[in-house]
Amino acid sequence: MLKTDVFNIEGNKVGEMELDEAVFGVEVNEALVHEAVVNQMANNRQGTKGTLTRAEVSGGGRKPWAQKGTGRARQGSIRSPQWKGGGVVFAPKMRDFSFGMNKKQKRQALKSALTSRVNDNKMIVLNELVLNNAKTKEMQTILNNLKVNKALVVFDREQATAKNIMLASRNIQGVKTAGINTINVYDILKYDNFVVTKEAVEKIQEVYR
Repeated sequence: MLKTDVFNIEGNKVGEMELDEAVFGVEVNEALVHEAVVNQMANNRQGTKGTLTRAEVSGGGRKPWAQKGTGRARQGSIRSPQWKGGGVVFAPKMRDFSFGMNKKQKRQALKSALTSRVNDNKMIVLNELVLNNAKTKEMQTILNNLKVNKALVVFDREQATAKNIMLASRNIQGVKTAGINTINVYDILKYDNFVVTKEAVEKIQEVYR
């Protein structure tokens, strides 16, 4: 039976919680996790960089000067790459870097990432996370109580104080907030700690079981 400690916002242990081994206790598939991270990073690439080849730049309908008799090197077009304003030889072109992964692979990669956080003792479960005011200082105090710096904070964004939590966290360097439906492999592994509310853990288990 897989269990983890539950803490309050003061950093004190207040109980234990049983974790679903089908979500937090799977065999970690490192190759699949790597593919999921590469997939997300590739899908985030804009691919908007592009320059013009000699066929696309303007000008160059005739030879700059006669083939012979001038004493200069022969030139066929001012659109040639050696000319200022000419085309680029192997020009980078706009492209789509994204590629797909099927849903089963994505789910398994996410479970592997969650399991790795549990195995490395990097997951901190809170009994609740409530902020009555959108004060950065209050959120920083909670993180200090938990002894974490770089953290992904996951909670139910439908709760009453969700907006306060997001506003209070956005100016803290190394901290990112996420809802239950927006967690991903890259963010789970990027941050040193995975801080999640007990309610969020229960919903994650319902979704990914």
